[in-house]
Amino acid sequence: MKITDEDCLAETLAFNKEYETTAATRPARDETPDAAVLATLRANRLGGDTPPVRLPQGRDRVIADGITARVFVPDRVDGVYLHFHGGGWTFGSADGQDERLWRLAEQTRLAVVSVDYRLAPEHPFPAGPDDCEAAARWLVDHAATEFGTGRLLIGGESAGAHLSVVTLLRLRDRHGLTGAFRAAQLLFGPYDLSMTPSQRSFGSKQLLSNTDTLRWTYELFTPGVSAEQRRDPDVSPLFADLTGLPPARIVVGTEDPLRDDSLFLAARWQAAGAPVQLGVVAGAMHGFTLYPLTVTEREERRQWQFLSTAGR
Repeated sequence: MKITDEDCLAETLAFNKEYETTAATRPARDETPDAAVLATLRANRLGGDTPPVRLPQGRDRVIADGITARVFVPDRVDGVYLHFHGGGWTFGSADGQDERLWRLAEQTRLAVVSVDYRLAPEHPFPAGPDDCEAAARWLVDHAATEFGTGRLLIGGESAGAHLSVVTLLRLRDRHGLTGAFRAAQLLFGPYDLSMTPSQRSFGSKQLLSNTDTLRWTYELFTPGVSAEQRRDPDVSPLFADLTGLPPARIVVGTEDPLRDDSLFLAARWQAAGAPVQLGVVAGAMHGFTLYPLTVTEREERRQWQFLSTAGR
């Protein structure tokens, strides 16, 4: 395991400490929020308390089965990136990061299709994965006519990374589609919802996500399901046969309760025969790319580099 960005460790840890101090004054999220609170959380930018910026370059499209997607198309298109947002399957939206997705589209010459999948607790498992699967099938069938290319990439952050892997597995197992997506970019995802050792041992540190908030989101996403039942590969892709999946880039921070998920997935992915780039960012907490840090700027550039060249 190679740890990156150790030269930024002091800055990253200082930010973590400041974040944890501020987070201690916020109400704990240990029960299902009422409708008003849920609406406010979903209206605001992930990791912040203000609404996200909607750019004119983004277009809202209905793609498959009434599913809405936020689409960004640069002047030149060399491929399409199917993106699933984070937010614990409960928060977040396709229009929650227009600025980041538009920068990605411009820098990589990729059309970006970010999916507004259904959210828990109103729509628990399998609603979100079903929407992502349908969006992926739509893109496989329509990318050439819609965007003029068959070069497809997939990825997301946190819950979106989980949904990316689940989608690839469903395409393979339910539709016989392997190779349709040429690469996957997976940022700090939860891949074992029965909880890896790092999830269980992280404790109550308030660094965006911790042991308690993970248990809470798993219950919202898969209500009434036991830890053993959550080892179903359709819920926890770490337990799936990963044969036939594309090359992947897997990223996590050393201060993320989901650290083991990425380390274990990278090992199993590579053992199944596909190339893996594993990035472990020194001192970074869960969701670190949401915040103005040196490691965030570096990570963004690394994402552009990978997506620009993958699958060619």
